[in-house]
Amino acid sequence: MFEKFANIFRIPDLRKRVLFTLGLLAVYRLGSFIPTPGINADLLAQFFNQNSSSLLGLGDLFTGGNLRRLTIFALGIMPYITASIIFQLLTVIYEPLAKLQKEGELGRRKITQWTRYVTVLLAIVQSFAIALTLTNTATGSPMVTIPRGAFIPMCVLTLTTGTAFIMWLGEQITERGIGNGMSLLIFTGIVVGLPRGIRELYDKATTAAWGAFTPVAIVLLVAGMVAVVAFIVYVERSERRIPVQYAKRIVGRKMMGGQSTHLPLKVNSGGVMPVIFASSILSAPLLLSGMTFFGSPKLSDTTFFGPILRAIAPGEPWYEILQIAAIIFFAYFYISIVFRPDDIADNMRKYGGFIPGIRPGKRTADFINDVLTRITLVGAAYLIIITIIPTFLISGIHFNHLPLIGGIFDKLPTWTTNGLGVNFYFGGTSLLIVVGVAMDTVQQIESQLIMRHYDGFSPKSGRIRGRKSW
Repeated sequence: MFEKFANIFRIPDLRKRVLFTLGLLAVYRLGSFIPTPGINADLLAQFFNQNSSSLLGLGDLFTGGNLRRLTIFALGIMPYITASIIFQLLTVIYEPLAKLQKEGELGRRKITQWTRYVTVLLAIVQSFAIALTLTNTATGSPMVTIPRGAFIPMCVLTLTTGTAFIMWLGEQITERGIGNGMSLLIFTGIVVGLPRGIRELYDKATTAAWGAFTPVAIVLLVAGMVAVVAFIVYVERSERRIPVQYAKRIVGRKMMGGQSTHLPLKVNSGGVMPVIFASSILSAPLLLSGMTFFGSPKLSDTTFFGPILRAIAPGEPWYEILQIAAIIFFAYFYISIVFRPDDIADNMRKYGGFIPGIRPGKRTADFINDVLTRITLVGAAYLIIITIIPTFLISGIHFNHLPLIGGIFDKLPTWTTNGLGVNFYFGGTSLLIVVGVAMDTVQQIESQLIMRHYDGFSPKSGRIRGRKSW
């Protein structure tokens, strides 16, 4: 294994890509220690500690603790992800944009450029909302140490610039690094918080936070984390293989075809993207609940919006229902964009391929679409299970808050409705992102090694022997 790992640094081009990626990730971490001017960091951290069980904890997780300290990278990569969701939705429902996407590289560049503009616009809106919330005169918040008129434009300019710079870092990693720039930035933000999560778990063990049940709870949590990692790896590598047969044909004087192969369909083709998309969409209530305009009370404290925003807060039943629906929707939506059965069926027919027992053409496309629909539902269910785990670890699902029937759930164990108070870092969502991105990154590096005739990391990768030209 060490020999295979050393091969990465023996290839000049691959070595440059890896070092370039590590360098930009170091720059990203360096920016995480530059605070926004005019912030009382201690009071802000205290506020986040008090609200760690809310969606603030999830936002702080994706930003690598930048939101907690309100650094120049406090918004993270979420505005870019939201902008990408908007344009991917528009490519499906807006025909001119769909035609532009089909124009090739030129069309994709134009869509990417528009995505950048929308990212900056969203960053301005979000940073303005944060500035208004922190300087809310109705609550007399002391978290800002400079005048309101100077802090708001300073905060908007700083956070928007930081978001644009993060977007540039991710694009550079994708183009000149080892790929998956945006995912690697989220990966880095989560991984740097793991030591803090381990320390918090250690503190709970030393202080016997759960009484006599503490040792058993620690063992169960660690075993559960290992089981979740194994479950994620198993599902991420699972695939449905559709057999494909290529008919024999004569091309010139040679007999071509006659091969038996398969079409691999991954159970979770969308990877971590449905979870990230759903989290980005559901972060809107958090943004709205903290908004205030010109000294007025926060929307969460108003008579009309307050009950609605509290009903869709993290841990509430309606929030979990919306999260499940969003994950299922984005699982199917994402696979409909990246996987087109009609194109696959046409390509198979052009090269003389067919699925045994299925007629080429539309019947083949319908068959692939049916299989894809079934396994995508399984993949969405897997993502839902992984996503629900952190809720039980942190705050539980508050079924007892339901009107009329809430009293029935008071008889359930306390941990189901109040949670265990364990940090996000041992939850399924963070592990899903970390394991998924790590597997994709290793796979990309392995493909680079095999392409250059080196052994990959996995035992079955083998070595591709090139034909000698001398």
